[in-house]
Amino acid sequence: MVLEPGAGKRAKLNGAPLRAAEQLRAEAATLVFTPDRLGVVKGAPAARRAYFDRVLGRLAPARAHLPAEYGAAVAQRNAALRRVATGYSSREALAPWTEQVAELGASLVASRLETLALLGLPFAERAGELGLDDAELRYEGDPPSASELEARLDRDLERGVTSLGPHLDDVVLASGGRELRGFGSQGEQRLAVLALLLAEASLIADRRGVPPLLLLDDVLSELDPGRRRILAARVAGVGQALVTATDAAMLPATPDQLLAVEPGEVYE
Repeated sequence: MVLEPGAGKRAKLNGAPLRAAEQLRAEAATLVFTPDRLGVVKGAPAARRAYFDRVLGRLAPARAHLPAEYGAAVAQRNAALRRVATGYSSREALAPWTEQVAELGASLVASRLETLALLGLPFAERAGELGLDDAELRYEGDPPSASELEARLDRDLERGVTSLGPHLDDVVLASGGRELRGFGSQGEQRLAVLALLLAEASLIADRRGVPPLLLLDDVLSELDPGRRRILAARVAGVGQALVTATDAAMLPATPDQLLAVEPGEVYE
């Protein structure tokens, strides 16, 4: 991967140029922790849907297209709803989009549930190691059916949007029966995100046979020494990792390579 100021990204795989740097996603799984990733736990449901849909794509690449296809079907149905509401189309024109939203929605919900089932145990184990007891993932939502969508048609016509489906669902991250979004401290929310990342890393390594690249930015600043050591042991077991810290003394283990970054300079 080549990054240059004022120029586009360029990437090669085994010496051959890729048409787009984004193609690397299909070849090399990269998991990232940054402080703003706490939004996965404490943010709006849309942040969690987007996160777990990306996990779905990494764990089951053949189904990575599902969220986008479902989103396109909902957008088409919403546009058709507005045309009907303004008298430019008939209700009958909605039927194909209703069927497609129901079909793709059911497939997306099933795939999300499968993803959470895969993540559930390793997430609970990694969270427990970090001191977050009885951690669990729960899906809130049911697959939509055409009949249910039809039953809401008057409401949908009035509002101009589809009011049922996985575009409105949520994933609950909980510990000890408490929903971490509303009742977890920032430290607990941070541990939950780390546990998710480590759980997915182990699954990717098992399913692909190649561990992901971990990019962990400022991951140590709010962890006590004991949790730092646990994190270091787990990270060492799942492939290559790049960890940033404001002070080398924070690092709980001797890195394979230590780089110092100063304005305009990087040195070993």
